[in-house]
Amino acid sequence: MIMQNIYIINHNSLYEILDEIKGNLPFKIINPENEEDFKKNYDLDVANCLIISKNNHKLLLNNNITDKNLLDFNDLPLSLKKLIEVINIKLIRLKFNHQSRVIVKDYELNLNSKSLSKDNLDLKLTEKEIEIILYLNNTKVKHDVADLQKNIWSYSANMETHTVETHIYRLRKKIINLFKDENFILSHKNGYFIE
Repeated sequence: MIMQNIYIINHNSLYEILDEIKGNLPFKIINPENEEDFKKNYDLDVANCLIISKNNHKLLLNNNITDKNLLDFNDLPLSLKKLIEVINIKLIRLKFNHQSRVIVKDYELNLNSKSLSKDNLDLKLTEKEIEIILYLNNTKVKHDVADLQKNIWSYSANMETHTVETHIYRLRKKIINLFKDENFILSHKNGYFIE
């Protein structure tokens, strides 16, 4: 499991308090000297980091960091227990949101909202459509109907059904209608694939 990091910038008293109990914390605390040191010396994994700073957060923003990675406690009196709870909740949300998004070609597949999006267009998908996209995207091989029946629907390979073709036809049609993309799911004599 990847340890999530808390960067505490220009908030030395908070760092000192958390440093004393760091052995009991489910995250790692890091105290960069200042914003410039932080921006220059730390390569961030946005799903696994949270930034606490007393200063203007605009100084911290770059291409990787969003407001979701920032936590502001300037005017809020909190108990230590409540502070750690708020940090943990924020870290859980970051991890969940990051893991819920999958990039497929130049689309974003959001597993939480069950949608496929690109260029400010958003297409709602069924659970089965998501399974199809994930399965076709995970391996760069062509999947025939029998393979899809077995691995998506758990049907035996010798069972007569048009379920696969129907689902893929409908999914391709939805994508073509909204995104005008006829090449999202491709068909070949050896099966379906996403390249």
